Amino acid sequence: MNVSPRTAQYPKYAKHPSYLLPRPPAPAVPAPVAAPAPAPVPRTVRAERRGPVLHVELDSPGTGNAVTTAMLDELLDVLADPDPDVRVVVLSGAGPDFCLGGDRDEFAAALGEDPTGGGVRSYGGKARRVCEALTNSPAVTIARVQGRATGAGFALALACDLRVGADSAVFRLPELALGLPVAWGGLLPRLLNEVGAARVREIILTGRRVGAEEARDLSILQRVVPAQDLDRAVEEWARPITRRPEASLRVTKTLLNSHAAATRLADASALDAELMASVLAAAHYTRGLEAPSGA
Repeated sequence: MNVSPRTAQYPKYAKHPSYLLPRPPAPAVPAPVAAPAPAPVPRTVRAERRGPVLHVELDSPGTGNAVTTAMLDELLDVLADPDPDVRVVVLSGAGPDFCLGGDRDEFAAALGEDPTGGGVRSYGGKARRVCEALTNSPAVTIARVQGRATGAGFALALACDLRVGADSAVFRLPELALGLPVAWGGLLPRLLNEVGAARVREIILTGRRVGAEEARDLSILQRVVPAQDLDRAVEEWARPITRRPEASLRVTKTLLNSHAAATRLADASALDAELMASVLAAAHYTRGLEAPSGA
């Protein structure tokens, strides 16, 4: 019998020939299954550049374009670092309404996570930065308003330089009825400056609706047109503005903002986020005290 080198070197293999048999192949190791990619987070803001005009659309029509933290982050991404070649920014809302205000469900969730109001405070700070980005943008900002502009939606529209509304547009500040202060994005000083204290006081305290024609009379809107003519009205404003020299346009807008700010005497809008967080946190705490034991 021929002795293999393996048997000669290791005599035990001669007693156990099975050791000489080829070993069965190792079971195949299945290739690791790649984890499914996380579903993309749906965006709530759509931006499209058309030459020197940037169109920014609140794109959550299923919620009435309710302003969430995610929407504010997306707006800041688009507005906070403007392209110097953009001369006009058009702000609009998808669906039947421009914007129905802040997302109250998100407020409730934020208070549940941090009853001191830290999440609401962060949200309020972002809201102020978005409105300042619209007001202080070197580009001319135009609000294109249809349907309802409520609370935060009112504030976003008012932060723009020019505002055109459909004849069906309706503005409202229901904050008092909801147990909230009128403290969103610096709305109050802008509204006082544009409209006047006596009329603003009545609108806020009653929470009534302001229709398009009255909004134009109060300078909340500068122009009212049929809904089908909104895009044409925006174009009629944007076309001549895009032809203005960039430097003179930027300086002129800065002058207009500076003189408008001077007439406010004092701008306490820096306190908006703190006021909103404090009021909501206090209400959340009070509800907790009033809840029956064991609830």
